[in-house]
Amino acid sequence: MGEEELHQLLRGCLKEDRKCQKLLYKAFYGFAMGICLRYAGNRDEAAEVMNQGFFKVFTKLESYDSAKPFKAWLGRIMVNTSIDYYRSNLKMAYADDLEKAEHISNGDYADHNIRYEDLFAIEGYTHEEIGEMLNINTGTSKSNLHKARQKLKQMIHEADSMGQKKRYNEGMDFNSIVAFSGTDMNGILFNKNTLG
Repeated sequence: MGEEELHQLLRGCLKEDRKCQKLLYKAFYGFAMGICLRYAGNRDEAAEVMNQGFFKVFTKLESYDSAKPFKAWLGRIMVNTSIDYYRSNLKMAYADDLEKAEHISNGDYADHNIRYEDLFAIEGYTHEEIGEMLNINTGTSKSNLHKARQKLKQMIHEADSMGQKKRYNEGMDFNSIVAFSGTDMNGILFNKNTLG
């Protein structure tokens, strides 16, 4: 979609033209759904969040600065709507599941399910912005990202170990290579290759 076509659609949406709203929705459906799927538990929840996000887009369109990319503005609304949805469901989950609290394992806590890696690495938010959006402090955001990376490394190592045992039992004789790279909390690049 060209810039002029997009601006025509946006002008129509400002006038509450249903046809323009439908065309804008269709044009950015895949992009918006992709964001919402990263934060929702399933496709139905993602669709609900996305529709709430588009409602905000249509009702707050006059606040959009046309000098900036529309896609970035839309993406920010979808992320914020997803986080708001997550928070509201988190409060309801705590109220509904108090009786089950003693049976919750460490991996079941809601803060383990939030995608800090998505917010930091994919969405490009700083830890300060993440803390503000999720009502946590900056250190907690950094800590959760670090824990997620450590868990990912552990999962890769365990999967690799299981694969080696299976190949050994099947009589296969070769080594796998697992590479993990990223940035640490200070922005220093690290790359660790493990030969197994």
